[in-house]
Amino acid sequence: MRLWSDWLAAVASLRPACGRTRTYLWMVLVLMGLSIRADVAGVTSFVRVLGLPPSAYKPLLHLFHSSALRLDRLTDLWTRWCRAAFPTFTVGGYRVCLADGLKAPKEGRKMPAVKKLHQVSDNNSKAPFIFGHSFQCISLLTRTRGGHAAAVPLAARIHEGVVWSNRDHRTLLDKLVLLFLALAPALEAPVILVADAYYASRKVIVPLLAAAHHLVTRVRKNTVAYEPAPRPKRRRRGRPRLYGKRVRLRDLLHDPAAFAAVPSPVYGEDNVTLSYRCVDLLWRPIGRLVRFVLVHHPVRGSIMLLSTDVTMDPLDVIVLYAYRYKIELGFRHALHVVGSYAYHFWMLAMTPLRRVSGNQYMHHKAERYRQQVRRKLAAYHHHVQLGCIAQGLLQYLALSASHTVWQLFRSWLRTMHRDRPPSELVVAYALRSSLPEFLAAGPTNSTLAKFLRDRIYARPDQAPQRVAA
Repeated sequence: MRLWSDWLAAVASLRPACGRTRTYLWMVLVLMGLSIRADVAGVTSFVRVLGLPPSAYKPLLHLFHSSALRLDRLTDLWTRWCRAAFPTFTVGGYRVCLADGLKAPKEGRKMPAVKKLHQVSDNNSKAPFIFGHSFQCISLLTRTRGGHAAAVPLAARIHEGVVWSNRDHRTLLDKLVLLFLALAPALEAPVILVADAYYASRKVIVPLLAAAHHLVTRVRKNTVAYEPAPRPKRRRRGRPRLYGKRVRLRDLLHDPAAFAAVPSPVYGEDNVTLSYRCVDLLWRPIGRLVRFVLVHHPVRGSIMLLSTDVTMDPLDVIVLYAYRYKIELGFRHALHVVGSYAYHFWMLAMTPLRRVSGNQYMHHKAERYRQQVRRKLAAYHHHVQLGCIAQGLLQYLALSASHTVWQLFRSWLRTMHRDRPPSELVVAYALRSSLPEFLAAGPTNSTLAKFLRDRIYARPDQAPQRVAA
């Protein structure tokens, strides 16, 4: 009962995002389905796991296309709730967010924004080219007193595939910054954004600095910076020199005497000693001093990190970039446990895509066609945003009620660490196993209780399940 009571209390804070009470009630059902379903086979999995009648399928489908569910308001409310509910992870008074891109494979030839995408990965099982949706995602980094950290998904949006105007020259970097700056006011604090080397760009750094935020990222091995130009003893005619000696960062890696050895501050690493070197240099893309931290790891090799905050401790830079992997782990759970990106919404009136398709140019289409594409993209964003919320609620229960979750798990894992917060998979199983007791007692909200009683007519299958991991 406690798990579902905490779950419902969190969902109730999202009520202002719904234009009608009925919209809110259907949203609760969708979030319940996302939180406990055993497969990721689209909307039909909600019907199966909740024991809904077949007539509930179309209302569930309609929710994602409904204008009564306001996406911007929903995202803002969710970000504010995360800021208040999760333990704060701060570095020098800054909150920490993670950013990365995700490519969701989609085979539908009548799905807007689907295009041919290139994947760069060291994993041989990933195809170099796929057809799908290209997302960019923002997560909030949180950490408990015990040192366990998690990346709580805040928002994800499709930033490729559809071009609305030939005058729109915004890149993926511009769109990520716009998404982040839309979320930042709800966090009510300056933010350090942690991202990979793709985002080490002027287009990202300049808007962040203008809004009093900072970036921590990795830079490529061919990066070049400059020492500040020495001040001349006598002022000469013309503009003073800004850049001094040119420095290739990879050359700095070959001076062992300049490195300091310290125990590794990275989470999960014990009895590991790494060496680092910190230099403040002018970086030409933004024309100002940045802090470069060069690291030698005894196992993982060398890496060069960049921080736009020149007062940040070099060890904090190393720790923050190590936590960037948490967003990758969050993607794994979003894909295989919650199914945030497992939507199958086709557009009947759409011109079928060719297998070599790139961007779809909407300024060549009629206004009615454009409106239909906007409606379908809104459905994708609604599904993904509700998936982010469902995953965040699972993480919240894992951190705040881990003992209760393990008690209600009622299954088996090959590696069970009951002294650690459970994963999203374990929380989903605990919620699924305790759902009949929760429905028998009934929610405290009488309107919601009646809505659930009228629709969840059959108990979900509660047969014991064995999971090997």
